[in-house]
Amino acid sequence: MPLAVQIAGPAGTIEARVEDPLPVGATRRVIGVVCHPHPLFGGTMQNKVVHTAARAMQEAGAATVRFNFRGVGASAGQHDRGVGELADALAVIDWTRRYFDCDALWLGGFSFGAATALQAAARGARPARLVTIAPPVGRIITEPVPRPDCPWLIVQGDQDELIDIEAVRSWARSFVPEPELTVIAGAEHFFHGKLGELRSGVLAFLRKA
Repeated sequence: MPLAVQIAGPAGTIEARVEDPLPVGATRRVIGVVCHPHPLFGGTMQNKVVHTAARAMQEAGAATVRFNFRGVGASAGQHDRGVGELADALAVIDWTRRYFDCDALWLGGFSFGAATALQAAARGARPARLVTIAPPVGRIITEPVPRPDCPWLIVQGDQDELIDIEAVRSWARSFVPEPELTVIAGAEHFFHGKLGELRSGVLAFLRKA
């Protein structure tokens, strides 16, 4: 069962859920944090894509933390156009490392959360692996970003009605080395009917660690 926790964040309390597949007292090799989609369009830590990514991390052996950005659910504060949300993510990452006494971290995010995770990776999050699902290229990601210094997976549906698959392909090719790109045929933005393929793709990437 998920454990409800409250994390001290820069705008107040951050609502979060911890899920740990290992028994109490076990040594954790790695931990995971997953960021949710846009808060102004119904995004929460309960989003099914976020839940699927976290479940894949758990199947690969990681304890995971999902959380609500400021102003969502029971998290304090108000939406801050991504600036405050990045600060929230970094606070959660720092707390997660301390809570589990483990430095190796997998970082993931979906849509807005993918952009936040990518920014966090460039701002000191130091992920061992990065998973960005449907990164909002051309929408939120409009400026060059540093390539994370870790293995990096992009998962994109080829029928995404919000994010152009060719823009994502071109963006991925701009990095050296290129991130791994998994394209799920027939998947739209929220991966309806394709969550099993999404989970399998993320799990295969994480098991390479």
